[in-house]
Amino acid sequence: MSLLRAALPGPGRLRGAGIPWSILRSYSSASAKKVKRNGPCERTELLQVLKARVKQLQATNVPEVTVSKVELAPLGDAKYQDPLQEVVAPREGRESPARVSSWVEKLKKEARIQQLKVEQMLPTAASKLALGAEVKDKAQGKVKVKGKGKKSLKTPKTKVVAGWSQGHAGSHGVHAHGKPAVAAGKEAVKVPGQRMLDDKESSQFRILQQTIQSNLECFLFLQQPEEAERLLLMYHRSSAKRKVLNVSAYNVVMRNWARKGRLQRINHLFSMLESAGLRPNLDSYAAALECLGRNPFCVKAIRRCMRQLQRDGFHVDELFQKCLFEEDEKEKVLKAIRMVHANYQLPPTPSPETCKSSLLQDFYSREKVVAYPKLDFSVQELQECFQKQLELEMNNTVTIESVESSKPLTPQAIKARNLLATLRSQWHDSILQALQKSKHNMSKLKTASKYNMLYPYLCLLPEEEYVGIMLQMLNTLSPQGESLAVLAKELGSKVYDRYITRRKLCSGQLEKLRVVYEGYIQLLAKDGQPAKYLPREYWEKLVAEAGFGPSLKLKDCSWSYMLLMRLGMHMLELLVQSVKMPRNILSPRLESRLIPALYHIYSFRSSCQVGLIKPHPIFCQIMSDAAETMLTFNSSAIPMLCPPVPWTSPSFGAFFLSDTNLMRFVDGAIQHQLLLEQCPLVNLHPVLDALNQLGNCAWKINQPVLDIIISIFNDKGNEKLDIPPPVSEAPKPPAAPSNPSALDKAQKHELLLCKKKAAEMHSLRMDALYKLSIANYVRDRVFWFPHNMDFRGRTYPCPPYFNHLGNDVIRAILLFAEGRPLGPKGLDWLKIHLINLTGLKKKNPLQERLEYANEIMEEILDSADHPLTGRKWWMNTDEPWQALACCMEIAKASRSPDPAAYISHFPIHQDGSCNGLQHYAALGRDLIGAISVNLMPCDVPQDVYSAVAQQVEEFRRKDAENGVKIAQVLQGFISRKVVKQTVMTVVYGVTRYGGRLQMEKRLKEIDDFPEEYLWEASHYLVKQVFNSIKEMFSATRDIQLNCSMQNLSVKSTYSNQKPDTVKQKNAFPPNFIHSLDSTHMMLTALHCLRQGLTFVSVHDCYWTHAVTVDVMNQVCRQQFVALHSEKILQDLSAFMLEKYCSPDRETTAPWQKKLMEQLSNVPKTGEFNLENVMDSTYFFS
Repeated sequence: MSLLRAALPGPGRLRGAGIPWSILRSYSSASAKKVKRNGPCERTELLQVLKARVKQLQATNVPEVTVSKVELAPLGDAKYQDPLQEVVAPREGRESPARVSSWVEKLKKEARIQQLKVEQMLPTAASKLALGAEVKDKAQGKVKVKGKGKKSLKTPKTKVVAGWSQGHAGSHGVHAHGKPAVAAGKEAVKVPGQRMLDDKESSQFRILQQTIQSNLECFLFLQQPEEAERLLLMYHRSSAKRKVLNVSAYNVVMRNWARKGRLQRINHLFSMLESAGLRPNLDSYAAALECLGRNPFCVKAIRRCMRQLQRDGFHVDELFQKCLFEEDEKEKVLKAIRMVHANYQLPPTPSPETCKSSLLQDFYSREKVVAYPKLDFSVQELQECFQKQLELEMNNTVTIESVESSKPLTPQAIKARNLLATLRSQWHDSILQALQKSKHNMSKLKTASKYNMLYPYLCLLPEEEYVGIMLQMLNTLSPQGESLAVLAKELGSKVYDRYITRRKLCSGQLEKLRVVYEGYIQLLAKDGQPAKYLPREYWEKLVAEAGFGPSLKLKDCSWSYMLLMRLGMHMLELLVQSVKMPRNILSPRLESRLIPALYHIYSFRSSCQVGLIKPHPIFCQIMSDAAETMLTFNSSAIPMLCPPVPWTSPSFGAFFLSDTNLMRFVDGAIQHQLLLEQCPLVNLHPVLDALNQLGNCAWKINQPVLDIIISIFNDKGNEKLDIPPPVSEAPKPPAAPSNPSALDKAQKHELLLCKKKAAEMHSLRMDALYKLSIANYVRDRVFWFPHNMDFRGRTYPCPPYFNHLGNDVIRAILLFAEGRPLGPKGLDWLKIHLINLTGLKKKNPLQERLEYANEIMEEILDSADHPLTGRKWWMNTDEPWQALACCMEIAKASRSPDPAAYISHFPIHQDGSCNGLQHYAALGRDLIGAISVNLMPCDVPQDVYSAVAQQVEEFRRKDAENGVKIAQVLQGFISRKVVKQTVMTVVYGVTRYGGRLQMEKRLKEIDDFPEEYLWEASHYLVKQVFNSIKEMFSATRDIQLNCSMQNLSVKSTYSNQKPDTVKQKNAFPPNFIHSLDSTHMMLTALHCLRQGLTFVSVHDCYWTHAVTVDVMNQVCRQQFVALHSEKILQDLSAFMLEKYCSPDRETTAPWQKKLMEQLSNVPKTGEFNLENVMDSTYFFS
């Protein structure tokens, strides 16, 4: 579990993965030729749109670029003079005279300088990616670096490998017995006298390598080996460009020719590989043997190939243990081997490794193996569910009815829908023609100087699919517009997702997955064969038994962020240029001519220029009138209709066809993925098993509650009940005078607030619409939420909209699909859970909460029977919708003949008491802090927020007596609610600045508080809250503020950039504590699995059936004690010392001595006994 306890650096972006300004600036809504032809009319039309937008933005206080003289230019022709130049240093785009300015020239200059830097970087980077040998840079143009000389690097002489088919052994010269080449993407060997690449350059280098690799993979998929080799030669023939090629690039081309059985081309590629100073790896030999397996008379060549494989330090068995295969590649490799070793058998599956963590010895014990708990479904039922999910994923998208579809259609809506249907038919044809023309123009660029790297990506799918993707985006575009970058990324990602699906289908992977999953169902189904395996273990066993056929994991074929952006930008260009509509479509009196349905504008946000794509107001009006009720989602956005594929590695699990990452990270960040790849798989087993446990929980919809929510949603919503009203209910802005400049300051402010409120209401309404529509779509089905995690180990459902991490409304409509009898104490737990949801008895013991529930049974039953027409008691609670759902469950159970036998599907929650502070108090063995957060047994629950509020009030009273003005002003205003958010977040690294903003927000909510004292009062309060916590949690604050970890300046081993020490300091405590609470949750999940419990979590809120609450509570406490019995801080200190200090050095610099002292200084602990947690009722309650 060391992964979860490691505080990794926060997610970061690849500096080279941004969108070049030259790309952004080149976008507009029509071509330059069109401008010259229709100049005045087009400019006038768009100018009217922009003027209207300017007026709107002046009111909303969002500055955007105003254009007095509009010149429309193409979005960009996407033609590269050279893919190397384009990916690493984007070329200068054409600029219209209206936009030429000093900042444009500056950006051009920066692009040219960056290109020169990259050219200098390539030889150095290549030497590191090879064997560390010196390589001569034969680039024709030398770049001079001011103040520094650059030594020439020499290329070693190598012998060209002779073709195996010609009877030569094929020596590999200097590489025959050399060290293996460094794999692409991993840290390179540092060569003395050479500077290391900084983050930006190394990121760009990786982007280029990844782009070349994915291009070659596209040609492999398209079965175009000639095109793949032509692209490879473009780089190989240039001594400068060759440096970005790695072994994987040559291997992809080998696989292309291997499928054709072209042995001579394989021989030639081996020669090229050696001339580039690279060494063949296992994939190289797998491709060669596959090719030989397709040629029946190559026995001598096979022997020579296998001898060479062994001389390079490999074993034949490794081909089947480490290589990934598609289609019949594995069979052909085996056929080749058996031509010379007739009795050769595939290597046996290695014995599974077992995690050695002391926290999981019992869980993974082979002596205490227990059967995996079965789901309440038959084999036949799960097979039907599997088939439905497979169909869903093969379609890539799913279109569902909106919950607004029940509204009657108006004549205006019918007319608008017919109009849209006509327009879409025309747009379909226009986009298709534009796509075909674009592809035709690209296909003519066959010379190296004008090769277009986007071309193969436009050939991966049928043309109709590209058109469908673009039209789908058009249908979902917000009237306010959307960021150019967001839309481009979305379009590129949709193409990638469909490409992966088609590739899995073509490789034969789907058929093999079908066979394995049907066997996996036996483990889960109630009538399946009993097996004492975990899902991960059983899946791996089934895969091993399947033997032949393609691997279930594809070779890495991911597309870089930059590539997704370039492809998406090109598709946006086609869309903007093609989608036009008659100007008089709504007003026949206007001139009949075509105008763009989309246009491009700029906005300044946080001093950055952002490009937006906006729909034309006429198009927005048609969409609004049509009031369409169908919603389209990616298949991965919908809950799964069968149990997910179990996670067996960081790159395999969750969905069948949709690629899903085990770890979430922002676009362009790679460090977390690299750490996962370097981590031994056995160390990840607990994480994988915990995610599988969470994902295998089956869910269903609470239909009565969903129906009530939908009825209120369609009846103008209810803000008090968290049901967003439609935008039509937004406050009306004041009547605008004929001259906008006549508005006074108050009127402008009111107008701004109205517009801001309308925008917020639209966003909230759409969010609720998506979630409720998905819930309605699965209302009669059982479904599952596959899970993944962030870099701290915190877990999240993969479907982004509808899941149990949602708000009160969404949680209220979710039930466990599996029901269990309430048992003797289940009804009591339902009642206690209801009172917890009301927030009325937080300070009372559990018994008093139960007694209160019994006292108000009449209100509970009235709420259940008449939720909208009765006394509506449930509406006045903290979590009204969950309270209503609980009232209904209590009513059913209490009215049943035997409540103990009543089958309940209702999840009961147990919440940690300020869980972050609980971990801090346990780390420091802080007695006072432990009491405050319920680690110590108490008769009544301790409320840390009230305790801090009391301490702050005590400080305020003393200051007021001493004449401090602000302390006197605050009399009567300090409450639990005011301090709660800051106390809750201080453990997660909130700064005094952030805490002050929180305090100010809370004080603003108090009507009687004088506004003129807001700043001074919030500043005073945050100071006193920090002082109070320091007073109450002495050991805790010592860990958070004085621990030597806080003074570290952690530096990447392959970067010359110094990290932001302030961000490091603020990020370390919350990340570390989050990793601890996620570790505690995963341990609890695994041990609940062993006990046969249903268990899910929302971070530090644990859910299970009412009958198993007591068992879950015991497990939860046991695992907390076990976790904190480990030497967590000591282990962290030792890890830091090993990683950042060098104890083997004889001489140590003063700064190193200071660093060692700081890292060795583990904070002292207090007197709290961890075993007391076992008897604490309110630790989780």
